[in-house]
Order: sequence, then C-alpha cells, then structure tokens
Amino acid sequence: MNLTPLSIAGLYLLESPTWPDDRGSFREWFRRSDLDGAQLRFDLHQANLSISRRNVVRGLHYSLAPEGQAKVVTCAHGELVDVIVDVREGSPTFSRVEIVELSSERGLSVFVPAGVAHGFCVTSEMAALSYLLSSSFNAAAELEINPFDTSLAVPWPLSGPAVVSEKDRAAPTLAERRAADQLPRFVNGFAESE
Repeated sequence: MNLTPLSIAGLYLLESPTWPDDRGSFREWFRRSDLDGAQLRFDLHQANLSISRRNVVRGLHYSLAPEGQAKVVTCAHGELVDVIVDVREGSPTFSRVEIVELSSERGLSVFVPAGVAHGFCVTSEMAALSYLLSSSFNAAAELEINPFDTSLAVPWPLSGPAVVSEKDRAAPTLAERRAADQLPRFVNGFAESE
C-alpha cells in the first residue's frame, strides 16, 4: 500500500492495487503493518458500514474520546466524495478542508487522524462507505459540525437537494464549537487525547 500525505497534518491517502477479473475484483484495503511503517498509530476497535443513496450528506463528525479516534475509510460500493476538516485547535492546518473522491473501482482509502472531522456525499445511485475506527463509539464524546457551515464552504457535489439527518442539519458551526470549547487540541503533532 502506498501512503501519500495530504494537505491536513496527519491525513494520508492510501493506495492499494485492485485486481479485476471476469468474476469481479479483489482488493486488500487495510494492512496495519503499512500504517506502522509510516508511524501512524492505529489500534482497530470497531468497523462500520454506511450505505446511502445519491445526494446523502453525512457529517461532519468527530470524536473527543479520551483515547482519540482515528479512522481508515474506503468506498466498498459506488462512488462518493469524502470530506475531511481539521478541527484541532492549534493545528497548523486548522479549518482546512480536504476532499478525496473514492469509488469501489479505485484502490483508494483515507487515513483520518484523531481529532479531525469527517463526512461524505454520495455521487452514485447508491454507495457503501466502510470505515475502521481506533476506538469504539462513545455517544458522549461524538460531536458534529454543520456540513453547510459557510465559513468552511465545503463544495458538496450535489445533483439535487441534499439528504441530511436532522442532527447534522442542526449541528453547530465550527466557530460555535470553538466558542463552546468543544474542539480537540493539537499538541506535538497529535490530537491531545492520542
């Protein structure tokens, strides 16, 4: 697997080969030793699968779990646009938005460091996002930022009205989360909880 750093501190594009044949295709999309080799700490604690239809926007979600919560995400079916926002106070890339197009036919995944917000928008008829988490779900520590926060100006690739949960639509802006002191801290290159 090839790891390429992206514009947000600690964010990496992971590229692995896909082997197609007349039956379909095969892809090894996660290997912990590759992350270890790049000195990216990731202890797998939970795996999730999210299936959504076109124009669904999920996110922007992040965790304040004491142990931190990094993610490795990939598109298992269809196509989507993955959106990552650095919400770590003190980060040199604070409030930067990174967009990565993922599809089941490309060998791409994204390593999202702890303390960074994540969301996505489905651009195909249906899509499945598979993601691995370095800590288990902790409802009290899970927070969200409004995906349509004008200060972030995320260019969601919508072909019709956005389909968004009420919780995400009503989520505070990044500035509101900052004012409420509800953002992770970036210390020595990591989110404070790592």
